[in-house]
Amino acid sequence: MNGTAEVVDLFAGAGGFSTGALMAGCRVVWAGNHWPVAVEWHRRNHPATNHLCQDLHQANWELVPGHDLMLAAPCCQGHSKARGKASGNPGHDASRSTAWAVVSAAEFHRPEGIVLENVPEFTRWALYPAWLQAMQALGYTASPHIIDSADHGVPQHRVRLYLVLTRSKAPLLLRLPKRAHVPASSFLDWNAGRWSPIDKPGRSPRTLARVQRGRQKHGARFIMPYYGHGSGLTGRCTSRPIGTITTLDRWALVDGDRMRMLRAPEAQAAMAFPADYHLPSQHRTAMHLLGNAVCPPVARDVIQSMKEAA
Repeated sequence: MNGTAEVVDLFAGAGGFSTGALMAGCRVVWAGNHWPVAVEWHRRNHPATNHLCQDLHQANWELVPGHDLMLAAPCCQGHSKARGKASGNPGHDASRSTAWAVVSAAEFHRPEGIVLENVPEFTRWALYPAWLQAMQALGYTASPHIIDSADHGVPQHRVRLYLVLTRSKAPLLLRLPKRAHVPASSFLDWNAGRWSPIDKPGRSPRTLARVQRGRQKHGARFIMPYYGHGSGLTGRCTSRPIGTITTLDRWALVDGDRMRMLRAPEAQAAMAFPADYHLPSQHRTAMHLLGNAVCPPVARDVIQSMKEAA
């Protein structure tokens, strides 16, 4: 991939992969997603890109322009330890199957390179060996890279698989830069948001226990998971990156005797999207888009490293 590579983005979502590709000097010529809301906001931020709103299982790849690089972030929920089939969600079988759209698109277009992003558990999918064999039958070699976004200047620990597939004799092992960690304090605004008293009727005893342990370890100001098991029971200090941003409100800020949930603009900064990137004003929709997104700086570094290795 020399010069200005032309890129397509499957399961484009909020546009993190596309934004990272632009940062790496590429041109995003096409983006597809099944959710109209995601397509609408991707279009607002990437007006020069052609868009398709459709279940990509049914896409007509003949209508997709030729390209040098395919980016794909198929649905990860079915692979996640928290929400996959092992946790009693057999309905996620359909979401796991979205990865086969990558095979279908690759069979038609045979781009020089493909980058697939997903949770690391993707490689433990029961059908992963068959999926990989299909890609190999098309002439691709696979090089898995497990990447923490915090190592690429993103103020968030977000560990993801970036599977680099190339039409080369040997797998392409990327020489990725390792950037300084950025603390959560870089994006938290303690003067904004809707705060509520910590000690109020109806507050969960588990929440109060997390607050108490967090105070003992971090003092008056810290971040903690409002639910789940992230960061144990003590939360985390603001001098380190925040934990993984999810599609639902998860992280709470504690400041003395008050607390609030993370705001969407803060989550946007935690994902390292540009400050002027457009997202829905409705908090829940914005968080859903962000929680499913690829962090643009990680995409940038992966694609730039591929270009340098070519």
